[in-house]
Amino acid sequence: MRHELLKTVILDQREILKKAEIVGRDYSFEKKACYVLTGLRRAGKSTLLYKMARDLADGGIDWNQIIYINFEDDRLAEFSLKDFDDIVQVQKELSSGKGYYFFDEIQNIEGWERFARRLADSKEYVRITGSNARMLSREIESRLGGRYLSKFIIPYSFPEYLRAKKIDASESASLTTTSRAKIRRAFNAYLADGGLPESLMFKSKREYVSSVFQKILLGDIVARNGLRNEKAIRLTLKKIAETVTSEISYTKILNLLKTIGIKVSKDTVIDYIKYAKDAYLVFTLQNYFSAFADKESLPKYYFWDNGLLHLFVNKNDTALLENLAAITLAFRHPGNLFYLKSAENSIDVDFYVPSTKTAIQVAWSIESTAREREVQNLVALSKKFKKAKRFLILTSEDEETIRQDGIEIEVLPMYKWLLRG
Repeated sequence: MRHELLKTVILDQREILKKAEIVGRDYSFEKKACYVLTGLRRAGKSTLLYKMARDLADGGIDWNQIIYINFEDDRLAEFSLKDFDDIVQVQKELSSGKGYYFFDEIQNIEGWERFARRLADSKEYVRITGSNARMLSREIESRLGGRYLSKFIIPYSFPEYLRAKKIDASESASLTTTSRAKIRRAFNAYLADGGLPESLMFKSKREYVSSVFQKILLGDIVARNGLRNEKAIRLTLKKIAETVTSEISYTKILNLLKTIGIKVSKDTVIDYIKYAKDAYLVFTLQNYFSAFADKESLPKYYFWDNGLLHLFVNKNDTALLENLAAITLAFRHPGNLFYLKSAENSIDVDFYVPSTKTAIQVAWSIESTAREREVQNLVALSKKFKKAKRFLILTSEDEETIRQDGIEIEVLPMYKWLLRG
C-alpha cells in the first residue's frame, strides 16, 4: 500500500481520536500486555482505544509513535494481509521511537492474526478490537497463540451511564432529594434505552438502537453466515425476546415459529441462536440443578443491552428489569451465574451466584400478592438448598429488610444495587 495514503489515513484518524469526547470506563489493563477487546457493536471499544492512546500522549509519548487505524475506513477497502508490514514501516518513518499500535475492527482483514502474533512476538504494544464471530473470546487464545489477553466490553454500566450524563452519584450527593430524583430519572431512561454509548447523543434513542440492531442482524448475522431467510432469524430473535424471564427450549422456539408460518428445522433454529450469541447480541444462563447433559437444552436468554431488548418488548417493565440484572450479574460473575428451577422441590429463583452463595429474585414491586410469592420462593430455597446464604430481591423502588422463617432477605431498588458495584 502507498505509504502516503496510509499516513493520511493515520493522521486523519488521529484528529478524530484527539477530538472525541471520552467518558471514563470501569476497565483496567496491564501496561505491558497486548489486548484484544471484544463485544457487541457500538459498546464503546473504539473509545477505549482512544482513551488508551490519549493516556499515552498525556504521559509523554509522542503522537507520531502512536498508530491508530480503523479498518472500516473506506480508503482501506483494498487493504490485505501483505499490506500490514507497511504499517510498521510507516510508523518508523513517522518516528524513531517505539511504536504503539491500536487497530480497530481488524477482523475485516483476512489473516490479521499472523500479523498480530508477529507484533506480539516482537514485544510491541498492541491493542485490537473486534465485534463479531471472528473475534469470539473463546477463540482468541487459539487464534493468537496465547500472546494476547482478551477483554470483554459491554455497553455502559449504570455508574458509567451517570458519568456520561454528568450526574453525580456519590454517596453524599445521592442523599439530597434533587440528586436522588436525577438518578431515578436517569435510571428509568437507562432501563428502557440501554447503555450503548453513542445513543446518548440522540433524541430518538430507539431509532439509533434500531440502526445498531440492523447492522448486527444484516452484517454480523445474515451476511457473515450467508443466510437467505432474514425474516426467520428476525422472528426467532423476537420470540426469544418475548420469553426473557423464562427458560425455553429449541423445540418450543421452533413451535412458536411454526404458529406464525415460519417453516425451518430445529437445526436451523440452533444455528440462528448460535449466530446471535456469536454477534454478542444475546447470552444464555443454565439451570444450576440440571444434569450436565441437559444444561444446554433449556436455557434462559437475555440480551446484552436493554435498548436492544426494548425493540421487541413494548413496556414490559419486569422483563427489562430482569434483563438488566442478568447483564450486570453476567458481567460481574462471568461463567458463575445460573438460574434455579426444580419442579420436584418447588424452587423457581431468577439468579444464583455460586461464588457469593447469593440467590436473587427480580420483581417490579413486592406489594400485594407479589410479596408472598417472591419471599416464599426464597424461604423455600433456604430450606431445600443449603448452599444459598444470601437472599436478595431487586425491585423498581421498594426497599426494606424482611426477616422470615430464620432468613434475612434484602429488598433493594435496582438502581441502588447497580451503584454498589
